[in-house]
Amino acid sequence: MSQPRKGADLFLLQLMLLLCAIWGSQQVAIKLAAEDIAPLLQVALRSGIAAVLVSLLLLWRGVAGGWLAATWRGGLLAGVLFALEFFFIAEGLRHTTASHMAVFLYTAPIFSALGLHLLLPGERLQPLQWLGIALCFGGVVLAFGAGQGWSELDAGMLLGDLLGLCAGLAWGLTTVVVRGSRLSEAPSALTLWYQLAVSFVLLLGYALLFVDLPAPRWTALAIGSVLLQGVVVSFLSYLAWFWLLRRYLASNMTVFSFMTPMFGVSFGVLLLDEPLSLNFLIGASLVLLGIALVSGADWLRRRVARARGAMDPV
Repeated sequence: MSQPRKGADLFLLQLMLLLCAIWGSQQVAIKLAAEDIAPLLQVALRSGIAAVLVSLLLLWRGVAGGWLAATWRGGLLAGVLFALEFFFIAEGLRHTTASHMAVFLYTAPIFSALGLHLLLPGERLQPLQWLGIALCFGGVVLAFGAGQGWSELDAGMLLGDLLGLCAGLAWGLTTVVVRGSRLSEAPSALTLWYQLAVSFVLLLGYALLFVDLPAPRWTALAIGSVLLQGVVVSFLSYLAWFWLLRRYLASNMTVFSFMTPMFGVSFGVLLLDEPLSLNFLIGASLVLLGIALVSGADWLRRRVARARGAMDPV
């Protein structure tokens, strides 16, 4: 019998704050170490380190063997999309700020909701969610700088922002693949392993064969960035997330996860001294509000129904 999921409590809030801070630090860490080690090489190594750790975990648990034959097609596709996500992140951070990347990357729930709406009858979008999608894409346009004349826009930053949006699309499609294939029934660690292992091979192969990357300088900052991403983010934090999913309601966790872009923006401003325009702040707020409506619609409806029930006379 599956363990019943709990509602939000103080422990969940504290752990989600920590996880969101960790996830929000990724883009800043890549940007900070970019002069010592190329972003593309950073994201390739992070996947390789985490893939080795997850492989050891799977061998220790002995849970993956029976699932490989049933899941390898979906696993390969999910891995390719995961590789594309981090390719777009690495390339995008060469042109735009970590703050912008943090917001555009987290448009992923919008793309996954649209994909699931088209593929799965049980995932049809409700009117409140369509409103969230409209707000999100309106926010994206505003964050791109549509309030200015197009001649004033920085073409390089615009390209970086577009690559961040592509990263969000790839992440959203990864979710669709997982939900629409046998991976949805497989152990979560196996799904994570597919994504990490395939992305490591593809990203490292691309970096070595097609890109003239400068030789990395193994400074403390470079090593720290790779280890943060490979061990803390891609291994420990993802396993903590899956552990929480087995114990708490996913809707509550999704609502808390909206804090991640805010941490990303804050770290970018504090650690990288990144500027923030009024257009971007307003657009980012609309993006986050839209994501909240799409991902938290069921949670919001339950809260409203509960509040109405409490007000009804007995």
